[in-house]
Amino acid sequence: MARQNSVPYLLGNGFYRMAYVEFGNPAAPAVVCVHGLTRNGRDFDPLAEALADGFHVICPDLPGRGKSDWLPHGALYQPPTYVTALAHLLAAVNKPVMWVGTSLGGICGMILAGVTNTPITRMVLNDIGPHIPEAALKRIRDYMTAAPERFPTIAALETHLRNIHAPFGPLTDRQWAHLAKFSARPVPDLAGGAYALHYDPKITEPIRDTVPLDVDMWPFWDLIKIPILAIRGESSDLLTPETFDRMKAEGAESLVVANAGHAPALMDAPSIAAVREFLAG
Repeated sequence: MARQNSVPYLLGNGFYRMAYVEFGNPAAPAVVCVHGLTRNGRDFDPLAEALADGFHVICPDLPGRGKSDWLPHGALYQPPTYVTALAHLLAAVNKPVMWVGTSLGGICGMILAGVTNTPITRMVLNDIGPHIPEAALKRIRDYMTAAPERFPTIAALETHLRNIHAPFGPLTDRQWAHLAKFSARPVPDLAGGAYALHYDPKITEPIRDTVPLDVDMWPFWDLIKIPILAIRGESSDLLTPETFDRMKAEGAESLVVANAGHAPALMDAPSIAAVREFLAG
């Protein structure tokens, strides 16, 4: 069962709180699961529940998402902010951790795994690598900036998620309903009530206000000295076959998820089993 908690972190001239849910025995080996750009920690519920018998699983909502505090300026929604908040979480956990990072969560993981005295001992990178192509970033920008501000019902919000996140893979109706439940933020100021996506609308500002270019994180990759499992959706436009092949050639274990793009939801039994086997060492 998920337990709700939070950790304070210092950013600029103020403290903010980053929410997280945790599963399993706090004395067990720790696994931190970090979600993608517009998502939240509850995406990992199926994986966390499957791991909870042997691991202490911690799933944060990155700043501005889910139950975490919103930040005062959209320009703050950048990887350095997320790494700062996550570093406070790692300090609060205060023991070695394993890392599962989807997309943006994997970017943060690569940054943190390469620093001196990192507490990260093993890492799963879910459909993210050290090279991110411009075209994929443009696609993400376009769906973020085109998203409706309000939905009349959670069912309408779920339909939106099914459309923009179809690359998650062939999820069940129950799994889509789960994602919709935790992706919905009630907006009671409208007559009859309505829902918005469960993140600060300002998170779109950094990607909306810049021209996407290829991102090169190979210098961060070269600093990482821990075991890595690289997961790729077979039709992903963000983790290209060329980048994936180089990651494998440089020592990463690998998994290709069929019938998925960017990014596999990690809700299916084979993916969960592969992640569990890797984390178990």
